[in-house]
Amino acid sequence: MLYHLTQWIWRTFDPPGFGVFQYVTFRVAAAAITALLICFLLGPAVIRFLQRHQVQEHGKPELQQTGNHAQKQGTPTMGGILVLVATLLPTLLWAKLTSGMVLAIVLATAWMGAVGFVDDYLKVVKRLPNGLVARYKLLGQISLGLLLGGAIVIVPEWFSPSFPAVVTQTTVPFAKNVHLDWGMFYIPMVVLVITATSNAVNLTDGLDGLAIGTAGIAALTMGLVAYVSGNAVFAKYLNIVHLRGADELSIFCAAMVGAAMGFLWFNTYPAQVFMGDTGSLALGGALGALAVLLKKELLLPIVGGIFFVEALSVILQVAYFKYTRRRYGEGRRLFRMAPLHHHFERCGWHEAKVVMRFYIIAVILAIVTLTTFKVR
Repeated sequence: MLYHLTQWIWRTFDPPGFGVFQYVTFRVAAAAITALLICFLLGPAVIRFLQRHQVQEHGKPELQQTGNHAQKQGTPTMGGILVLVATLLPTLLWAKLTSGMVLAIVLATAWMGAVGFVDDYLKVVKRLPNGLVARYKLLGQISLGLLLGGAIVIVPEWFSPSFPAVVTQTTVPFAKNVHLDWGMFYIPMVVLVITATSNAVNLTDGLDGLAIGTAGIAALTMGLVAYVSGNAVFAKYLNIVHLRGADELSIFCAAMVGAAMGFLWFNTYPAQVFMGDTGSLALGGALGALAVLLKKELLLPIVGGIFFVEALSVILQVAYFKYTRRRYGEGRRLFRMAPLHHHFERCGWHEAKVVMRFYIIAVILAIVTLTTFKVR
């Protein structure tokens, strides 16, 4: 909104200095700073509101003997509302609202945030142990995937003038000028990406600062990918698909990074507030949607490697337990506890050490992601 207002003022009255608002790089910085300020200004008030209304973490019995999880009971949750506001509001202020990509990523984030909010509300406020029934949560994820994938196939030009030529394609990492065409399987692939990524980030949200920090690192990486994909000069130099208008997504990514940094101020160990599913499902849905819009779905296992491994650890744990129960009559565990971050806690690592080492791995994966554009 501010972008469109400043452009109107610039074209109408031509005041000095207003031309800077047309540059994506300026608006990227503005979005990140705005998101940070929103978190810093609203964070304490949100935490007090949640405390006053007893919107608190009740704790999981299976974690009471692990690390310091017994002390987490009573910590305010549903702080993902702050993350949502700090991500979406700067995007609406600084991005081009005529961009189909921007509107799509805003819708995807708000959609999954709403699903997470309902889940948190049922668990925390209504005290239903399992929150939103799993099939209804899955229905929300699948519906978003169908909507996004269907819209891209039916009206690709609405997202970008470049989309009709690559509508069902995706870039293959480490391969030069090689694209995988999903054809009739494109929409199911989008559904899988949205569902898997949102669930993976949700599973990662188990330690103070873990999910929000790693999501911020992934968002920063995707922001760089968005910028070079939307810039004709950089796209030609890197020999990647030029997606006109994709650089506007870097503004959303910047807002997401600012929101992550701002929320981490309150969520770092020992956490003053938790995101809850409101934040984790929204962040996961946003990362999945970004990969789809940027035609970089196959980069997700790298840029989101932490989330991928966390989800994989749960799948392997369940599969191995069921296999050994059938084979030996007694279920056995592959890890001491899943998701993987709890395994390391059970190995004696302090929570803060697990989080910091996962951050380091996330940064390494971000670097590897960016090298895929040159090492081919």
